[in-house]
Amino acid sequence: MKTKQKKKGLSETEIDACVVAESDNESAWSKPAKARRTKTAAVSLPSSLAARAAFFAGLHREARLNDWLKRVIEERVDLEEAAFAGFKRELVSGARKSRA
Repeated sequence: MKTKQKKKGLSETEIDACVVAESDNESAWSKPAKARRTKTAAVSLPSSLAARAAFFAGLHREARLNDWLKRVIEERVDLEEAAFAGFKRELVSGARKSRA
């Protein structure tokens, strides 16, 4: 039976030597990767709702209204996702029961 030998990894200096050797070879390089900053969303609220939200942000000892709103929205989205997943499970299990 043949045994597989592990390939020895290159050391840092060997990797550096390979990169330096290929630095002038344009075909060795791929296009540069581009990273984009995520865009922030602006949400407009009626002034009465903003005032009510600011009041509750203060009750929750949140220094910034935006931070409190972000936390509340994240909690609500988590609840909605859980409810949606549960609804999907009920639909799938209901479909299986009707086939039986």
